[in-house]
Amino acid sequence: QVQLVESGGGLVQPGGSLRLSCAASGSIFKVNAMGWYRQAPGKQRELVARIISGGSTNYADSVKGRFTISRDNAKNTVYLQMNSLQPEDTAVYYCNNFPRTNWPWGQGTQVTVSS
Repeated sequence: QVQLVESGGGLVQPGGSLRLSCAASGSIFKVNAMGWYRQAPGKQRELVARIISGGSTNYADSVKGRFTISRDNAKNTVYLQMNSLQPEDTAVYYCNNFPRTNWPWGQGTQVTVSS
């Protein structure tokens, strides 16, 4: 079964940057579109960025121009570079495939944007 391990979160001031990583097990990673999702307290989990196996990307309007998703197929890893972070970006961030199938969620990584 696919396992996903997210890392790279932390506490950052508004305007700061973080780079999240998601390590996936199994070669299936190479043939799937991957996405970064986030869930803020009291809100539903939402997709913020996705990347297909060929490298094309798509972003939620709320993060467009600030976040960049990328993948390294050789390392089975997907990244999320987050710049110009704002308090509303505070959430637990998860990666998973897109569209969602039966891959289990990882533990996520907490991102807190606060002064």
